[in-house]
Amino acid sequence: MASTFDLGLVGKAAVVTGAGAGIGQAIARGLAAAGVRVGLVEIDPSRAAASAELIAKEGGTALPLQADVMDTAALGAAITAAHAEFGRLDILVNNAGGVKGTRFLDQSERSWRRHIDINLVSMLAATATAAPLIARTVAASGPVNASRRSGGSIVNITSIEGTRAAPMFAVYAACKAGMINFTRTMALELAESGIRINALAPDVTATAGLRGIMHGPVDPDALPAPAPGLFPGLDRYVPLGREGVAAEIADAAVFLCSDQAAYITGTTLSVDGGTAASAGWLRSGAGWTLQGEQSGAGA
Repeated sequence: MASTFDLGLVGKAAVVTGAGAGIGQAIARGLAAAGVRVGLVEIDPSRAAASAELIAKEGGTALPLQADVMDTAALGAAITAAHAEFGRLDILVNNAGGVKGTRFLDQSERSWRRHIDINLVSMLAATATAAPLIARTVAASGPVNASRRSGGSIVNITSIEGTRAAPMFAVYAACKAGMINFTRTMALELAESGIRINALAPDVTATAGLRGIMHGPVDPDALPAPAPGLFPGLDRYVPLGREGVAAEIADAAVFLCSDQAAYITGTTLSVDGGTAASAGWLRSGAGWTLQGEQSGAGA
């Protein structure tokens, strides 16, 4: 995550939700390595503390903040506490989320409401609290546009499922699509406050959350297991031939928060090994084939 560029992040302060493990922890570590003091919002206080300890060992500064992002009051209080501790807030990363793969008609209302709360409502609530605090920090720092400084930054971790049909993940995909359009719209609304807002769209990333995608904690109901063979092998599905790692998502997030991205707002960047571009094509020997077809396209 080191860079020869001046990222312009030293001394800034951030809040990252879902920062106790996986992509959220990697983003927090990346920001801390760039000189940012980071508030770590996590439902499990032991995981928040462990992430803060890891960042401290790496020479960074982190504040563990226990909150369930589905409790909007607790989430707002955690963000406010980070602002009070650091005396400023420059960056928000809306990373917390979750999914349980199943057909929509097999889900209860309780199930799909939890998906909406953890993936979409938490982003809205965090942004509603953090954006005015970030705007206050930007205003106190002087003009942004004239000096090409990046100002404040919000990064939403969405998914490529927000841009395509996603059987077994209908509500999750709807939430991620909502995040993408919210990002575009808020880019206009927040620009006058000197705040940029962008989204990252990962796909298959090697995290514990991915490993538990079919039986994760987001869904309280006992649901049918997916059909065997639902997903093709990564060597066929991902053009680059492997799953991503959390540090690769973190590098992109740090870039979007930095002065190097000072003219980027309202965009969604896919960090997915090419799966969004593949649009249903699977590797077939030396060539490619549309999923479900028997013969491959020429190399």
